[in-house]
Amino acid sequence: MNKYFIIIVLVVIILAGGLLYRFALLPEEFRPVVTGEVRALTIVAVKDQWRFMPEIIEAKQGDKIILTVVNEDDYDHGLAIDAFGISQRMPALSTIKIEFIVTKAGEFPLYCSVPCGDGVVLGEKRTHFDMLGKLHVRSIISEAK
Repeated sequence: MNKYFIIIVLVVIILAGGLLYRFALLPEEFRPVVTGEVRALTIVAVKDQWRFMPEIIEAKQGDKIILTVVNEDDYDHGLAIDAFGISQRMPALSTIKIEFIVTKAGEFPLYCSVPCGDGVVLGEKRTHFDMLGKLHVRSIISEAK
């Protein structure tokens, strides 16, 4: 038997198994939800303050998020939200757009993913590690019950 035929058959079986699991066997609370609602949000890396404004953003599970991220600083920052595979560099004095769908509910940290130094803001030392925020995603499954 041809080895390529065997490989193709195995790939088809694996794909069919994955599709069967995702659409028939996966419990409802773990299925990705897409509502079709679009939320346009803006996050600003505030100049020489080592913080994101706002620090907390809200969404509903299934929303498509279009983030406009503004870097007011003269140096690079980054924005990362690990739960949704987001890690984007923000060049100095620039604006970027990031689009994704929040498929799961919960509170997810967002943070600066590019080392950006430190400084003093209103008498308080702030560093790269202070550039933290949260993405709070409400569950539409628990709201529907």
